[in-house]
Amino acid sequence: MAEKLYLYDTTLRDGQQTQGVQFSTAEKLRIAEALDELGVDYIEGGWPGANPTDSAFFDEVGATRAVMTAFGMTKRAGRSAENDDVLAAVLNAGTQAVCLVGKTHDYHVTAALGITLEENVENIRASVAHIVAQGRQALFDAEHFFDGWKANPDYALSCLRAALEAGARWIVLCDTNGGTLPHEAHGIVRAVIEGGIPGDRLGIHTHNDTETAVATTLAAVDAGARQIQGTLNGLGERCGNANLTSLIPTLLLKEPYASAYEIGVSREGLEGLTQTSRMLDEILNRVPMRQAPYVGSSAFAHKAGLHASAILKDPSTYEHIEPGQVGNRRVIPMSNQAGQSNLRRRLAEAGLEVKKGDPALARILERIKAKEAEGYTYDTAQASFEMLAREELGQCPDFFEVKRYRVTIERRKNKYDQMVSLSEAVVVVKVDGEKKLSVSDSLDNAGFDRGPVNALAKDLGPYQAVIDDMRLVDFKVRITQGGTEAVTRVIIDSQDGSGRRWQTVGVSANIVDASFEALLDAVRWKLIRDCGEDGHDGPAA
Repeated sequence: MAEKLYLYDTTLRDGQQTQGVQFSTAEKLRIAEALDELGVDYIEGGWPGANPTDSAFFDEVGATRAVMTAFGMTKRAGRSAENDDVLAAVLNAGTQAVCLVGKTHDYHVTAALGITLEENVENIRASVAHIVAQGRQALFDAEHFFDGWKANPDYALSCLRAALEAGARWIVLCDTNGGTLPHEAHGIVRAVIEGGIPGDRLGIHTHNDTETAVATTLAAVDAGARQIQGTLNGLGERCGNANLTSLIPTLLLKEPYASAYEIGVSREGLEGLTQTSRMLDEILNRVPMRQAPYVGSSAFAHKAGLHASAILKDPSTYEHIEPGQVGNRRVIPMSNQAGQSNLRRRLAEAGLEVKKGDPALARILERIKAKEAEGYTYDTAQASFEMLAREELGQCPDFFEVKRYRVTIERRKNKYDQMVSLSEAVVVVKVDGEKKLSVSDSLDNAGFDRGPVNALAKDLGPYQAVIDDMRLVDFKVRITQGGTEAVTRVIIDSQDGSGRRWQTVGVSANIVDASFEALLDAVRWKLIRDCGEDGHDGPAA
């Protein structure tokens, strides 16, 4: 029977230590939902009490299949665990599990904490015992463990024993500085197990400072560790943490791991990995790493003519797995027949069935190729991709036509002597042969400016009621190309009252124009969904 490996995700805590990364509470909730759907066993939500965002997250997060975990540190010397306010804040989050970090390197104890080695061991013991006494599952993150082992193995092991004897479910060996190589980690984990710490109570937490975090994690598993800690896309301080986006498919698809171990992520769940990875990059407003293993857009790209020719005969000639297993897709130059195959599959996902050999396929491929050269991206903007395809297929209803629009932005002082901004849009649209002019501003009901994109509200006559529940929930801007030819790419996320969420893209040298293009795609996609494909019948009953 396969042995269980536990996946512990710390994207929401360790990942937030990435330079330039700061999640909002809403973003953390969205990521947690995706992680839970993926199938990880533990989700470390953050450090309650350390900042308002983490505290709010634990207040708002609902029930999860994964074990929700709060992070904190062992109690401070000179006070009891029961009277440590920092420890109390972590417990007050009400999570099923609590992970506490503590020193295991003798130098850090005496130099950084300024306490005796014995006091530190007692802090670990008392803190873990307090967590267990509260009926919570306790985890102990042994900070700087591998460096501590190299300096003083007896003391490092005594810290682990204190946590184990106090009732810790997991003792996690942390390569905090990221300098431990795979062969070193393997030997040290084996020595720890031989020293009395059971492998089924051991976890591994690595950093990527030598570009070996994934390999070091696998080496620790080979040596007997049974919990894996990491982050989506390898987020983390300095060079990042062990990348769960690489580790998960390796454990599921590669031997000996696939046969020897069972993980919480299923083969079906694995098919959502690429989308989850790209969702995180969209939240961070950063370009996904094209060469990322398994999930990168170039992970299964075959540009060389020889490779493309072989791939057409047998994909396994240049691919170590089938791309669909991780929700990715094969990329071959647009002119190849395989390009049309991939296109037909993507069209089918959008509900558009196109027969093999249809001339429209070649037109769509050529148009996508030209658009991407201009700066468009359709990796996640599925709604804009669908609208482009519908135009070529003649399946894009003529709901309305925008004749012209104008946007003005004014900054002025209000009656309270505060500087405020106001955006106003004038839009002329043609609906059912009749021109309509609408003037709208960007102020919401509370009097706050919501920006020029929200000012582009239109009077769509019989269709207006259909889009009244539509709102813009995310807005990302990125400069593409560079220099004098730089253009702006805008990606917007829209949502309606039924909970549907879709993404569209617009590109222009002008940010408002790019935004308007993305907004038009979003509106048309919504109308197709709610009014059907016949644009002359009016809203569906």
